[in-house]
Amino acid sequence: MQHLPDKSPVLIVDDDEGLLFSIRAALMSAGLPDPALISDSRKVAELISRHRYSLVLIDLIMPHIDGIEVLKKVKQDSPATECIIITAVDEVEMAVKAMRFGAYDYLVKPLNLERTTIAITHALERYQLKQGMALFERPQSFEELKHPDAFLSMVAKDEAMALVFRQAEICAESEYNVMITGETGVGKGMLARIIHQLSKRSNGPFVAVNMPAFSQSLFEDDIFGHIRGAYTGAVSDKRGFFETARGGTLFLDEITELAPAMQSKLLRVIEEKEFYRLGSTDITNVDLRILSASNRDIGESMASGQLRRDLYFRLNEYHIHIPPLRRRPKDIVYLAEYFFKVHTAKNKKQIKKISSAVMELLEQYTFPGNVRELENIIASAVLAESGQELGLASMQHLIGYQEIPRGTTSSFFPLEEMEKRHIAKALAMTGGNRTHAARLLGIGLRTLQRKIKTLESQLDMSK
Repeated sequence: MQHLPDKSPVLIVDDDEGLLFSIRAALMSAGLPDPALISDSRKVAELISRHRYSLVLIDLIMPHIDGIEVLKKVKQDSPATECIIITAVDEVEMAVKAMRFGAYDYLVKPLNLERTTIAITHALERYQLKQGMALFERPQSFEELKHPDAFLSMVAKDEAMALVFRQAEICAESEYNVMITGETGVGKGMLARIIHQLSKRSNGPFVAVNMPAFSQSLFEDDIFGHIRGAYTGAVSDKRGFFETARGGTLFLDEITELAPAMQSKLLRVIEEKEFYRLGSTDITNVDLRILSASNRDIGESMASGQLRRDLYFRLNEYHIHIPPLRRRPKDIVYLAEYFFKVHTAKNKKQIKKISSAVMELLEQYTFPGNVRELENIIASAVLAESGQELGLASMQHLIGYQEIPRGTTSSFFPLEEMEKRHIAKALAMTGGNRTHAARLLGIGLRTLQRKIKTLESQLDMSK
């Protein structure tokens, strides 16, 4: 059986003809294009060679050629085409593996046609978004931004950030869940807020949640809320973060720091788009967009089991990576001048300029704390300076090492060494209090504890 309308962007491959027509009826009633239908998987290769589909839905288990082989053929011949796998409940693990071969999503039988329509709509949006990404093959400029005023809070001049801003503009127009990665202090939270402000949900709330702050016992109460009498001490109803963010954006900061057991509960809500308050039997529907962020290597986090792969696939419908400050040389001087003006005015100082020696020092430093660290350094130096020029005397004690000889490069100071000294300094300033040191460094306590454990063979914690 086959139904092949001209120029349809969607192809559905399934040996169940009844299911094919059910999906077609659901799509057309939702105003989507008439999809192409085919029940014989052996004919897919020929169709793909003749017509470039935006999206292909593929049943995982079929006679003749199974869904994995069909997926591989589609992605080989048309890498940009999005693919959604249709699977039975006991084949979900295989569907997740299929996503490693390039599948965008998976749907579990028996299909909920409303959710199927939503998944297809998102996949078609993703395809169009990827087509627009061709512009990123050339260097970007800030002049090409459609909404430059939206990025005024993220001061930048380097072309690497122009690319980040353009990505933010493009994905903001969609309903995709976005994963933002980058080192501590690069501005992941600021970019998430900008994406929200540029989105169709800008009139709704923006709720930022720090994942490392959750304990397993309080996670469900904070995320889902409770009704009065749900447990001893629950004297009134409480809305969780999912309800608080309804109609807007929920930002999950440092998602890789959330315990795996809690990640499974989060995943269920994202997939089902509904949840129950603690103590309630009433379903609460989820109407929000999720943005998430991590300062860790996502691949390593999944390999170690720190981040569930299936959760990652749900959160990472679009990915933006913010490069560290040390890889954005134009931004170091530009930001230093910006923060200098801000903090001289704030402290009513009559300092006229930053000395060339200080600028040389900053250009050679690796900034393990990125933009946040640069601002803290400038702010503290401005406070300490008593002359009319911001000089080395007010600056050097704020950097992670005491002196940088002229003519040297940052390659003489490995990032690991800078991070070790920075952590040691924060612990010394806080009298060894790790909670306060983490706050000073701008990272979560669990992140600091993990870094200390990694570095403890080199770090003298008694200092």
